[in-house]
Amino acid sequence: MFLGQFQHNLDDKGRLMIPARFRELLEGGAYITQGFDKCLMVMTEAYFKQVYERIEAMNLADPTARLLRRLILSNAYPIEVDKVGRILVPQNLRAFLEIASGELIVAGQGEYFEVWTPATWGEQMALLQDVEANNARFSTLDLSKTNSASS
Repeated sequence: MFLGQFQHNLDDKGRLMIPARFRELLEGGAYITQGFDKCLMVMTEAYFKQVYERIEAMNLADPTARLLRRLILSNAYPIEVDKVGRILVPQNLRAFLEIASGELIVAGQGEYFEVWTPATWGEQMALLQDVEANNARFSTLDLSKTNSASS
C-alpha cells in the first residue's frame, strides 16, 4: 500500500526519485497519468488495469465518460523505476504541473500515489486543516466498522 508523504526532487531531465518503500510496489509495472486535482497519479499496472476496465465499461455515448477517458488515457504512460530509483515524468505531464525541475511532493493514496508541486500540495493541506469544513465534508461518509453478522 502507498502511504505517507515525501519530498523529492525532479531533475532537469524530468526524472523523479521515488520513495524507497514505494519502489518494490512498482516492480510489476506502473503507469503515470494526469490526476484530478492538479496533480499526477502513479498506479501499479494491476490497479491501472482495474481503472481502465471501469472506463472501458462506461457508455461511450456519455460525454462525461468520454471526458474521463481523455483525461486518464490520453495522458497515461507506462513507467519503469531505474536502477537508482527514479521514474521519468513525461514532458506534457511536467507542463501540466508547470514545473521543469525542482521539489515535488509524493503522497501515498493507498492503491496509488500522487505527485504534487509544493504550492498545490500546501493548498490541499490547508483545506484538510479546516476542522469545521471537514466535519461537514465527511459527515456522510461511513468509516465505521461494518458488521457482517448481525447480533
